[in-house]
Amino acid sequence: KFMTLEDKIKQTMTDVENTSSEEILEIITQIVPHFRSELTSDYLQGKIQKIRNESDESEKKKQCLTLIPYFEWYLQGL
Repeated sequence: KFMTLEDKIKQTMTDVENTSSEEILEIITQIVPHFRSELTSDYLQGKIQKIRNESDESEKKKQCLTLIPYFEWYLQGL
């Protein structure tokens, strides 16, 4: 079944511990264009890049968890 971005976000937030950093980055990448503030978009794109450049998976995951509030923000209609 096709999952909407909203479904993916909710599923990820429900089971964030077992979600890979790559999946979290994939979702945040899809959210970025929806933010009205260019500052927010630029900030997030920088964050995504920084996390992707990180080689240690546990560090990546820790960084990804700091992005979860943006998921909530998106669900609340930004």
